[in-house]
Amino acid sequence: MLHLWRFYFDLLATCGECRRLLLVCCALALSGISRPACAQFTDPRNYENSPVGVNQLELAYAYARSDTSIDSAIVVTGASFNLNQGIIGYTRYFSLFHRMAWVEPSVPIAGLSGSISGTKISGSTTGAGDSSYQVAMLLKGGPALSVEEFENYKPTTTLGVSFGVTAPTGLYNSDKILNLGAARWSFKPEIAVSHPFGPQQKWALDAYANSYFYTDNTSYHGKEILRQEALPGFEGHISYSFLDNLLGSLDARYSFRGDTYVNRVDQNSAQRNFILGGELILSLNERNSLSLIFAKALVHQNGPTVTGFSVKYDYVWGRGNK
Repeated sequence: MLHLWRFYFDLLATCGECRRLLLVCCALALSGISRPACAQFTDPRNYENSPVGVNQLELAYAYARSDTSIDSAIVVTGASFNLNQGIIGYTRYFSLFHRMAWVEPSVPIAGLSGSISGTKISGSTTGAGDSSYQVAMLLKGGPALSVEEFENYKPTTTLGVSFGVTAPTGLYNSDKILNLGAARWSFKPEIAVSHPFGPQQKWALDAYANSYFYTDNTSYHGKEILRQEALPGFEGHISYSFLDNLLGSLDARYSFRGDTYVNRVDQNSAQRNFILGGELILSLNERNSLSLIFAKALVHQNGPTVTGFSVKYDYVWGRGNK
């Protein structure tokens, strides 16, 4: 993406502070960090190096249509659910052992409605969803650089790791199908490789391996215990910088296993899911950017038949220093 930085350096050569702010905005916009409810993707170029000492505020809206509630382990035959979700997230980029690292808390506010075909069962609910928290770090190719130092940085292959936690803070009623919380904790470790290539490094290839681990829901259907095994997955992203401030990507995720048990009784529900999606990221100016995301489950054996999209707005501020 070096061509992107050079374009803005030439454009704003007479304004050093504006140049630095625009550099930060583009770097963060092209390495977005939220995971829309409709896809459960990690964004493309998420593990590229960025300046430290800056902040990012993210506001997102996501819509998803599926046959599951918020908890993707609970597929309801004949059901049709519509999720409208707003997400507020904050990210802080900092230096850890002289490597670039970041932390990100986020809180969703959602409205969920649905019905089951062939019955008179229908309903809706609105409220807070489960909050999530992530810490991540680049182990290779990501030295901690201030905004000024980052101007001379040449993109290279990076190796990164992250650990995400979702807390059961969302609205949950054990007697209802429609819930905005899962009433259990989940944990997501991830390892990732990001490799820029091609003329002017306009292309980038990302490969991620991750897995969701779950605690038990001890109030499923009132007094039952829902247990789910680990749900590992692999992701691939190939992205291209069409313009100096516009990036597009093709995204894919495959996940499997995640067998569920209710009161230790196997539900014969091992999953096999393949989700395909795409994303456009537009940098508007030195502080603001927009992202459009679409995703659809092409294979959903015992998994959610999800189709959805999201729109994200990012605002960045602050100056980096080591």
